[in-house]
Amino acid sequence: GGMEKIKQHTFALSHYTYTVLSTLKYANGAPVVRIYSDTDFSNPDVQGPIINFNVLDENGEVIGFSQVDKMASLYNIHVRTGCFCNTGACQMHLGISNEDIQRNLQAGHVCGDDIDLVDGRPTGSVRISFGYMSSFEDAQTFLKFIIATRLSKSDTEIPFQSPVTKLTTESVPDDHPSFNNADKLSPIPHISDRELGTNSSATKMTVKWQPPEAKAESIRAAVSETAVPTCRRGGKPITVTSIYLYPIKSCSAFEVTEWPVGNQGLLYDRNWMVVNQNGVCVTQKQEPRLCLVNPSIDLKKKVMVIQAEGMDPISVSLEENTGKEAVICESKVCSHRVKTYDCGERLADWFSLFLGRPCRLIRQSSDMKNGSHQKNAKGLASATNISLSLVNEAQYLLINVASILQLKEHIS
Repeated sequence: GGMEKIKQHTFALSHYTYTVLSTLKYANGAPVVRIYSDTDFSNPDVQGPIINFNVLDENGEVIGFSQVDKMASLYNIHVRTGCFCNTGACQMHLGISNEDIQRNLQAGHVCGDDIDLVDGRPTGSVRISFGYMSSFEDAQTFLKFIIATRLSKSDTEIPFQSPVTKLTTESVPDDHPSFNNADKLSPIPHISDRELGTNSSATKMTVKWQPPEAKAESIRAAVSETAVPTCRRGGKPITVTSIYLYPIKSCSAFEVTEWPVGNQGLLYDRNWMVVNQNGVCVTQKQEPRLCLVNPSIDLKKKVMVIQAEGMDPISVSLEENTGKEAVICESKVCSHRVKTYDCGERLADWFSLFLGRPCRLIRQSSDMKNGSHQKNAKGLASATNISLSLVNEAQYLLINVASILQLKEHIS
């Protein structure tokens, strides 16, 4: 059937997904998503197989596209996020003024970053696209992701039938590979190849497609009650069992039972890093032996002791070198520019000898860090910036015990 058949197929998927998304609501009646579109997805001649939207919470506040993207990746779903190189459309649909764009830029927002909210307002959106290889199973997988992550439970089925579309419906079989009995979406719309053909009647029916009536406004699909746990079973609070800090970025961890917290997170966490001759950060990806370097901090003596097998221990003062001999340099950590100073030849020789390549130890300069490695606090005022040390993304990283045990089982 060529392009015409592809058009009918992809539009059927986008119309179906649009219809379900537009009917999803929270228990209080608030919509789960806000769709940005100039059409009502009723005509494939004027509407392509693309859906642009933002996910909302129960109060109607936008959930940042970066968070949605990361959640989608856990479901093996790839979405595109941001402004899609279309600032004009972004301004129009999100209500962003020229002044807002300037303020966002001043807050550090650039094209392609993950600053998705400024002053609680979205800087972009989420987009899904269907192609000739896409299937209804793909659409179901995406809808299941939205439902499982936003709606905790439901006993109402989604009426996908429409007398105009001539879609046939069938329940999900119990042995269907993509769904189990607890979280299946039913019924599944099914369009045969014959109905997706290029005959004129199918084309006319597609053009007449309309979203379902308003009576479906409170529909939510059935999902397992345990799909989105709100707390641990038995009501037990989540407990921090171990605390690790990494004084030197990419080197071994230093475990503590309690530790002071500064304005950048755990005190001295990722405050130093090893760089090559060009001042570029060296990580375990390039130099695996970094994991054998064990730094430990003595707060009473105000020193960091660095040890490695076959090397004499070497100590570094926790007091910053603010003298004239300090060499201030600018480095990059995951595209973020940071002001640092060189820790001297003694430490450079120690690391160069152990790693077998010329390198140096540098430390973030506290008197210049406030304006350098910062990120906008999502959902907070744009003036509220979070100061970061030599980290990739966040002050704190958390991992649950179940993930560690699963990884150990996978490795073994």
